[in-house]
Amino acid sequence: MIVLGIETSCDETAAAVVNDKREILSNRVLTQLEDHRPYGGVVPEIAARAHLEHIDRLVAEAMDDAGLEFADLDAVACTGGPGLIGGVMVGTMTAKSIAFATNKPFLAVNHLEGHALTVRLTDDVAFPYLLLLVSGGHCQVLIVEGVGQYKRIGTTIDDAVGEAFDKTAKMMGLGYPGGPALEKLAASGDPMRFRLPRPLRGRPGCDFSFSGLKTAVRVHLDGFPVPQRTQEMKADLAASFQRAVGETLIDRCKNAIYQFMNDYPTGNTLVLAGGVAANKYLRTRLAELTDKAGMKLVAPPLELCTDNAAMIAWAGLERFRLGQQDTLDFKPRPRWPLDPEAPKRPGAGVKA
Repeated sequence: MIVLGIETSCDETAAAVVNDKREILSNRVLTQLEDHRPYGGVVPEIAARAHLEHIDRLVAEAMDDAGLEFADLDAVACTGGPGLIGGVMVGTMTAKSIAFATNKPFLAVNHLEGHALTVRLTDDVAFPYLLLLVSGGHCQVLIVEGVGQYKRIGTTIDDAVGEAFDKTAKMMGLGYPGGPALEKLAASGDPMRFRLPRPLRGRPGCDFSFSGLKTAVRVHLDGFPVPQRTQEMKADLAASFQRAVGETLIDRCKNAIYQFMNDYPTGNTLVLAGGVAANKYLRTRLAELTDKAGMKLVAPPLELCTDNAAMIAWAGLERFRLGQQDTLDFKPRPRWPLDPEAPKRPGAGVKA
């Protein structure tokens, strides 16, 4: 079984081909960093135009890399949401067009499910497993019972962790993209220099909060006149912030692990997924937690943590071999929760 995947939910235009032997036959990703850098963040209109300009070429290159023709495909998958709606529409219409022209099944994939199932492509992780999904727009803990079967047990009540990284980096003048820049700077800093809060630490439940932590960084910055904001001072603040995030994640995940192991005695894996999963410091801290809990920590390779089409192709393949597919009148979705039955959290808004 061979599936073409297309990803256009944010600022990466991507196309990939995978098969049911868990082989990535091709994986093309075009980043738009330089297009958005002057604005300090992703501009939806610019992203959508870039997707439209490059998607046909990337699909052709992915097919060439795989050495395949469209006739060789079993299905065509794309990100159907959530994401910036202009970009999602570009990818969805491209996938629909290919599926219609070649008479192939079409699958609209939840972008978050792509992240959630990547470890089944890379590591063949069995269900059920505990998932910490951390990205620029989401910070959730879910129990993954199967394809399309998700039970959310924790979510952010304000900022997502990736959002907190990016906004903190912006406050410190580190440029765009902020998360990787902050991680790099933190590597040379003293994580003990600044006292920062660990929001919700010690409280019951598995929810997250990062808004207060971000505000605390601003308070510390404001305590230094601009001439005193040296590289050393910024490195120490970045390291202190990253340590606070790590300890917050560990505290909340401890509760999640206890609940998961109590409800699913056969489950022994914590999966770390999403763009923030590329942060090596956070990986290390969470590995220490799972070691103590007698669990395994599994995270995709760094290149498959950030947005890519291989994860979309694989999620589409997982659905297709269960007999699922979508009709060509599928409507792209700017919001698409993995667990639509999960109760809303006060203040969480669309991130819930």
